[in-house]
Amino acid sequence: MVELAGISMQLIKGGSGAPLLIIEGEMGHHGWLRYHDALAQKHTLYIPAPPGFGKSPQVDWMRNVRDTAGVLLEALDDMDLGPVDLMGFSLGGWLAAEMAAMSPGSFNKLILVAAAGIRPPTGEIFDMFVVTAKEFMVAEFLDPATTPEFERICPDEPSPELMEQWEVAREAASRLSWRPYMHYFGMPGLVRRLKNLPTLIVWGRQDPIIPLSAGQLYHESIKGSRLVVLDGCGHHPEMEKTDEFVRVVGGFLSDT
Repeated sequence: MVELAGISMQLIKGGSGAPLLIIEGEMGHHGWLRYHDALAQKHTLYIPAPPGFGKSPQVDWMRNVRDTAGVLLEALDDMDLGPVDLMGFSLGGWLAAEMAAMSPGSFNKLILVAAAGIRPPTGEIFDMFVVTAKEFMVAEFLDPATTPEFERICPDEPSPELMEQWEVAREAASRLSWRPYMHYFGMPGLVRRLKNLPTLIVWGRQDPIIPLSAGQLYHESIKGSRLVVLDGCGHHPEMEKTDEFVRVVGGFLSDT
């Protein structure tokens, strides 16, 4: 726990090399995974838990994604890292896109992975609140049985502590993204500002949570961005296609 942006915030840090700020998704931090290990070989990973997630306490005045993005930007200021690379997953991808649109100069490169925030032109965003936390996590994966890390993050019999962690994350996610659900109508216009920020968008072709059409609209809205679509992959490319994901992300980060 560290003091950032005037509040107590959980911060996970590991690796060595250039800083990479990671904003995780609506179910919070799943532990240190294979993709973390791989990226940590050349980067120091900074993974803050936004207020309301993990061990970071909720902040009463924070009512939407933009509020949270502002707090995370102030936290980045307090860490005094200078311009950094930024990567966000799902709801964390929306937060990352908001942060970058608010302050493009704070970042060197942006990576959006199955990011929420844009209303899909075709298809609908899966409603995580009409099912249990475990059912939602199962639905995120194209094939949980062939994903080696799935049992680790979503065991058959989750402990009471893990179930509580899931519910805390779901409560925080609902607070930030309930209406309109998991998107903001103005996002395609806001991210146009990122035209000079190198941006990589990564999506699973069979994503059952946020349709690929949302990723395509992010790509169309951010001039010069690159869209990589992984076949045979659901909502978690970092776990379902770890080797491909690390190769694509690592190559993008190393490009000069």
